[in-house]
Amino acid sequence: MGLSSLSKTTDLEQVPGAQTVDQTANMPQFSVIGFYGVAVLFNICLSIQVLTVGLAYFADTIWWQTHSWLVRGYSGLAFVLLVWAYVLPFSQRIRLLTVIMVILLGCQFLTIHWHPSFLPLPLAIGHPFIGFSLVSVSSTLVHRVWRMVSPKQTTEINSI
Repeated sequence: MGLSSLSKTTDLEQVPGAQTVDQTANMPQFSVIGFYGVAVLFNICLSIQVLTVGLAYFADTIWWQTHSWLVRGYSGLAFVLLVWAYVLPFSQRIRLLTVIMVILLGCQFLTIHWHPSFLPLPLAIGHPFIGFSLVSVSSTLVHRVWRMVSPKQTTEINSI
């Protein structure tokens, strides 16, 4: 992918069902900034949760309580982002990222709490992989929405 193709590829692609530049311009800026703030908060909470896993595993097992408490406290933000993404005319990519976050959180819950006896290995072995996927999707969402919050910087980067 060359630099010229980067300038043509954004979250506002002209494909059926995707949002257009005009729709973004009509969205209330405070709504986009609010969405961005919630996405950043989710990402920060997720990062802290990953740190508590390391603390629980390598330092003191009491951190498992904090790890569990955190996910119960901030996982609702993913549902807020999901609803918000469909109430406002966000791009299909941003909507898809919020759907994936909710699905990954559900998979996280499932791998820890469901222990089917018919499987040769516990589902929990996939828990760390799903967690790292969640970090990736959450970070991607933050970066995509940042492009909407700060389109001037994105335009300058894409014009290089």
